Amino acid sequence: MYIHDLNCGWMAHPFLWTRFLLRAEKTIGLIVAAGIQEVYIDTRKGLDEPHAPTMHEISRKQDSEIIDFARAHPPLERKVEISGEMVHARRIHSEARLVVHGILQDVRMGRQVKLEKIHPSIEHLTDSILRNSGALLSLCRIKNKDNYTFLHSVSVGALMVSFCHAQGMEREAMHQAGIGGMLHDIGKMMIPDDILNKPGKLSTMEFSLMKCHVVESRRILEATEGISATAVDVAAQHHERHDGSGYPLGLKGGEISPLGQMAAIVDVYDALTSDRCYHQAIAPTDALRKILEWSRFYFDPALVHVFMRYIGIYPVGTLVRLESGRLGVVVEQNDSDLISPKVRVFFSSKSNTHIRPEVIDLAHGMGSGGGDRIVRHESPKKWNLNPGSFL
Repeated sequence: MYIHDLNCGWMAHPFLWTRFLLRAEKTIGLIVAAGIQEVYIDTRKGLDEPHAPTMHEISRKQDSEIIDFARAHPPLERKVEISGEMVHARRIHSEARLVVHGILQDVRMGRQVKLEKIHPSIEHLTDSILRNSGALLSLCRIKNKDNYTFLHSVSVGALMVSFCHAQGMEREAMHQAGIGGMLHDIGKMMIPDDILNKPGKLSTMEFSLMKCHVVESRRILEATEGISATAVDVAAQHHERHDGSGYPLGLKGGEISPLGQMAAIVDVYDALTSDRCYHQAIAPTDALRKILEWSRFYFDPALVHVFMRYIGIYPVGTLVRLESGRLGVVVEQNDSDLISPKVRVFFSSKSNTHIRPEVIDLAHGMGSGGGDRIVRHESPKKWNLNPGSFL
């Protein structure tokens, strides 16, 4: 058979390529040993399995599940409009990035982590998320490859705070989860740069060294004065998986703390939606689709549903094409329907020109500010557009 997709994240398999012809039985053993439960095969290039569902059938089933879920779970309330929060969110995001950069650089130089540097940043970040999480989380998706580790750390911290808020946790729990999220990859400062930033696939030895960052994160944080067990769990368990196929300890199900399980979801979501030197980002909607698919094995399905409800099927900042041919950016989740958010349209795909910006509520009918629907998400790069400038 010809493997078309190993159906897992880049850091979850030992192969040089994700697409290849199976030539030996031992390769199947390596796939199983990596904890991979399902793969996609290309029947044009290799043997078929007649009883396996097609990619189209899987996609249709996922679409149905997502729509059913979205209609049954309205999003959480936002206290202010996104336009009113963006100014604060930009300042807070910039502040958090500088704080994380400083802390990680201190660790690289052999200095101790000083938690007093991070507490104010987490407080400001939490305040912004409680007012309107869409503003900050939309900024967290903007990354460049050179500063990925720092920006990814800020994103995971913000997403952890948001995830906790979605479950009604107390502010102190949100705060500690945010600290753990921001510092979850601190152990990467112990990994050589040539491995950390390697543009190609890691060798088996390099792969093993990279996975050691989780152990290093735990060691560093446990030696940090004033750190909580909650924050340590986030860092130490974000690569564990619900079925026991993760690392470093191979914990399974309830052996992983609730926040560790949440961190696993958040870390994968942000990695999938970020450009890296070895892979291109995928759209948030597609990332949620993959996480939902993987929740049968790697993640707690109930937690995945909570995460989807909070993020939205089309997260704030997503560029979408409407049935009318207009392109717009999602500016707010709708109070009653996750698949019909509020969209600011600003471009016509038919005339390939900008149009007068207008906010439409897709949950409303024709004549009531709606009368359109999302056909699919679009790539900003394809259209050379910056949807963030219309938030």
